[in-house]
Amino acid sequence: MSNSITIEELQTYLWNSAVLLRTNIDAGSYKQYIFPLLFFKRICDVYDEECEQILIEYDGDEEALEWEENHRFNVPKGYHWKNVREVAENVGKAIVDAFHAIESANVDKLQGVFGDGAWTNKNRLPDELLKNIIEHFSSQTLSLANCPEDELGQGYEYLIKKFADDSGHTAQEFYTNRTVVHLMTEMLQPKSGESIYDIIVQKLIQFNYFKKCYV
Repeated sequence: MSNSITIEELQTYLWNSAVLLRTNIDAGSYKQYIFPLLFFKRICDVYDEECEQILIEYDGDEEALEWEENHRFNVPKGYHWKNVREVAENVGKAIVDAFHAIESANVDKLQGVFGDGAWTNKNRLPDELLKNIIEHFSSQTLSLANCPEDELGQGYEYLIKKFADDSGHTAQEFYTNRTVVHLMTEMLQPKSGESIYDIIVQKLIQFNYFKKCYV
């Protein structure tokens, strides 16, 4: 039986993470906090998935777990999602430290992907709130087996639209509609190896690069 998360389950799961912020963070700022946590959780879950596969491939040789070439992204010891989940106080600092450690360990791939949210501002993000959000994200496993790349991409686009709706903006201010993307492709007829760029797509560059690393 497949353990894959359905699109509907993924959308509900992602949006409910933002709902937890509603009384503390303006809707226009949701993306500063939810997307970094989504990326962090995805990186760690895929890392764990890779570790399981490595142990099978190398007959249980745990040294192979440390070989960087066996992982899409490197997660330094002490800065895994599970480590942050265990923190009870100064949770915002633990999150920031993990972000910095992972970016530093993957500087060519993830530099700046976690943004600069005010995670240590306890007036806006008290420990209890951050713990609740982390526990919510922990309720699902975002491995490749459970949540393939295309599904995660659809969940990301869904969040952008929901964030826009909740903040009184239009989704088109944040991303290019799929129908428009198809129309652009048909009109421009790009050749293999070429890429299409527009100003709205700029807002998705980091996520698209992040996503491609899992292909």
